[in-house]
Amino acid sequence: MTDSLITSPEDATLDELCRQLELRSAELDVIDAWPGDQLSLCGQYGVFQWFLPSEHGGQEWNDRDVILGYLRLSASCLTTTFVLTQLTGASRRIAACENESLKRHLLPDLVSGKRLATLGISHLTTSRRHLSKPVLKAVQVGDEFVLDGFSPWVTGAGQADIVVTGASLDDGRQVLIALPLDLPGVTMPPPEKLVALSASHTGQVRMDQVRVGPDLLIDGPTPEIMKQGTGAKTGGLQTSTLAVGLARAAVDYLVDEADRRPDLVDPARQLSEQCDCIRDDIVALAAGDADCSTEQLRVRANSLVLRATQAALAAAKGSGFVAGHSAGRWCREALFFLVWSCPQPVMSANLCELAGISD
Repeated sequence: MTDSLITSPEDATLDELCRQLELRSAELDVIDAWPGDQLSLCGQYGVFQWFLPSEHGGQEWNDRDVILGYLRLSASCLTTTFVLTQLTGASRRIAACENESLKRHLLPDLVSGKRLATLGISHLTTSRRHLSKPVLKAVQVGDEFVLDGFSPWVTGAGQADIVVTGASLDDGRQVLIALPLDLPGVTMPPPEKLVALSASHTGQVRMDQVRVGPDLLIDGPTPEIMKQGTGAKTGGLQTSTLAVGLARAAVDYLVDEADRRPDLVDPARQLSEQCDCIRDDIVALAAGDADCSTEQLRVRANSLVLRATQAALAAAKGSGFVAGHSAGRWCREALFFLVWSCPQPVMSANLCELAGISD
C-alpha cells in the first residue's frame, strides 16, 4: 500500500493514480498484454477497498462515489477499468452472500488485491440466453453440484484465482458459485483476439464434470438467480459510466486541439457539454435522483462515446489513423459498448440512430 490511500473521488491522490494509468494505457493495446502492473497500482492505492463493506476491510463507498471513481479511471485507461469492474463485481457478490465461511476465506485477499476474482455470468444475463439449452448445466448430487459446459465471456480468467459463475439445473433453478480456477476439470482456451481490449484476456472457461461443494455456493438453487439482487448489478449504469469516461478522454483531446485550431471550437464545446450532461445524469441516477432510466442513459452514452471518439480521430487526421495513436484506439474501444452487456432495447435504439431513423 502507498502512504496515501484514495479515500474519496475528490482525493488528490486519485489524480496521481490516473496519471500513472494514462501513461501506461498504450502498452495494453496488444494481444498478449495484461494490466498486472496497473491492477497492482490500484491495490496499492486502495481501489479494491472502495467497493466492499468496512467489516471486510473495505471503505464502503456509496454508489455516487463509486461512479465518480469509475469515471476518472476509465478516462485514464479503459482496459484497466473494465477489468477492475469484473474483479470488484465478483468480490461484491461474494461479500453480499450469506455464506460466511466463504467470505472469511476469500474477502481478506480480495479486498487487498492479493487474489483476484472475476465474473462469468453473461450467459445468465444478455449473452446466449436466446439458446434453447443452457450453456452451463449443474446436477445436484447430495449437497454438491457437478458443473458441465462453459461460461462464454470471462475477463481475466487466465489471471484470476476465482470466477463467480452460474449454472442451470434441469428444473430451471440456478446456482451461483465462487469457482476456484484450479479445480480438476476446469480449462481455459486461449482468449479471443478482440477488436479492442484484448489485454482484458476475455474468453471462455470450460467445465467438465467439475464438482463443487456447499462451501463454494454464493446463492441458490433458485429460479432466475440474477434477479435476486446478490451483489453488484450487471451492465446498465456501470457500463454507461465507462462509456462516458472514454468519451471524456476523447473530448479532452478535442478541447486541447481546439486551443490551436478555431475550426474545432464549436464541436469541442458541444461534445463537452453533452459529456457533462450525461455524466451529471449518471451521477444523479446513482444517487437515486434522476428522471431517466438506466436504458435511456445507456443509449445516450453509447451514442456519445461513438461520436466523441470519431471526432477525436477526425481532429487527429492521418496521424490518428496510425497504429499507436490514442484516437484510433479510442475509436476501437468505443465499439465495445455496442456489444458488452447491451440490452436489446438499447441495441435497437443505437441501430436506429446509426440508420438515421431515430426520433
